[in-house]
Parts: sequence; structure tokens; C-alpha cells
Amino acid sequence: MESMILDRLTVLGHAGRMAVFRLLVRRLPGAVAAGEIGRALGIKPSTLSVYLSALLQVGLVSQRRAGTSLLYRAETGAATEIMEFLFDDCCRGRAEMCAPFPNPHSPKATAMTDRKYNVLFICSGNSARSIFAETLLRDIAEDRFTAWSAGTRPQSELNPFALEVLGAKGHDVSGLRAKNVTEFQGDDAPVMDFVFTVCDQAANEECPAWEGQPVTGHWGIPDPVKAEGTDAEKALAFQQAYGALRNRIIAFTALPFDALDRISLQKAVDDLAGETPEVAR
Repeated sequence: MESMILDRLTVLGHAGRMAVFRLLVRRLPGAVAAGEIGRALGIKPSTLSVYLSALLQVGLVSQRRAGTSLLYRAETGAATEIMEFLFDDCCRGRAEMCAPFPNPHSPKATAMTDRKYNVLFICSGNSARSIFAETLLRDIAEDRFTAWSAGTRPQSELNPFALEVLGAKGHDVSGLRAKNVTEFQGDDAPVMDFVFTVCDQAANEECPAWEGQPVTGHWGIPDPVKAEGTDAEKALAFQQAYGALRNRIIAFTALPFDALDRISLQKAVDDLAGETPEVAR
């Protein structure tokens, strides 16, 4: 086992291979096509093939075929074994040397208890999908959650089709606006309990680690903004995105938060996403 752990550390000690592994972790529980990984990270196919082969060899990722595409998924069990080895063997169980969790005395570290939770939904433009999610969570369970949304490259205005759908469903859209994710980072930002990406593009991008170590999830929804055809066909795409997010958020709010430890809660969040195969585009 020690030999395998050292091999895994060697593989992750390369910046390119680490970048691939981090991207796949952000996309959990789904699997990602090799072509999409390469485009997101700007890695040539030949180089990416070498990186993925090394990660596969030490069990840090798994591979499966879907049609003509090869899909890759991060294997969290292998990463857990690395952390356990470092904590138990390298650090001899000394928590002050290899603490796996934030310092419990930190003012920003907050336990999962019976309280109001902070939730942030992220997509690239923050003009439709993340706005849907913010509004849905606020209106479905405002007494239990404070919801926000943001974009990695937010649009200046919200999408008119998105606003039309929300208005037709009876939601108040008067206070909605596009926001940059940087508004929720820094010392003065609220500490998040949950952070969800709702588009693949945002999940593919590097983002600084969140204060307080929130539970994270990727709920990738097809981008309705890219829908083509008549206005009716475009409106249908927004209706479908709204419906998919509504179903997930209803299921999310029904989770027994008080009865779940952090690991169980992370698994429950991942299970809500399901594993929809990603295909090359």
C-alpha cells in the first residue's frame, strides 16, 4: 500500500496531472469526456493522454466508454487513502500537523446544525440557470436557507426568457441581478454551507478554496441560452432547465440535514445529481 500511495503522490506532484484531477473532482459525481477536459484546461490531446494514463495507472481516475467517447471520473476512494496514509503514517495521527478539517475554533468554521444554511449557485453567465436555482430555493424554503447566485463571467443583464419563466411561475424577480463570484470571496463574504455549480463550464474553471469547507456539488444543466429555433422552442428550453432545477431543489430541501454527518450529506448531494453521461461536443 505504501508503494501505491507514494506513486499517487508522485503523479499528483505534476501540475498538469493535478489540474486534470482537480477538474474531475469538481465535476463529480459525473464523468467527463477527454476532449472536454483538454479544451477546458488547454492541454493538447497527446499530452492529455499521457496525464490520464498516469492517473489511471495509480487508480486516481477510472475510465469508461460511452459510444465513441472515453469518459473519465475521479476516484475519491484513492484520494482518501492518500489522506489517511499522511495522517496515520506520516503525521502519526497528530491532528495539529495534518488536520483534515478546518480548525474548529476558527470563527469561520460552522458546524452543520439545526440553523439557516447559506447556499450559493454558480454558473458562467449568472443570467438563467443559477438565477433559477437562487429563486427556487428562496421561494421553496426561505425559512431554512439563504440563497445566492453568481457567475464566473456574469452577463450585464438577466436573460429575458429566464425572467419570463420566473414571472409566469409566480416568482418575484424585482431584486434579481447578475453578480460576480468574487462578491462571495474574501474576509467580508458570508460563509457558505453549500456551493453548487449548475453549468459544466463553471465547474471546469479553477476557483479558490471556499472558507469553511462547504459541501459542494455539480448539478450540470444544459444551457437554455444556447437553444436555437423559434421563440417557442427557446422558451421550452428555459422551461426544461427550470423544471430540472426545481426537482433537484425540492429533493435537496427534503434531505434530513440534522441526521446526516458531513460525509453522508456530501454523498446525498452527489446522489441528487445522478450520473448523466457526458459526451464529446
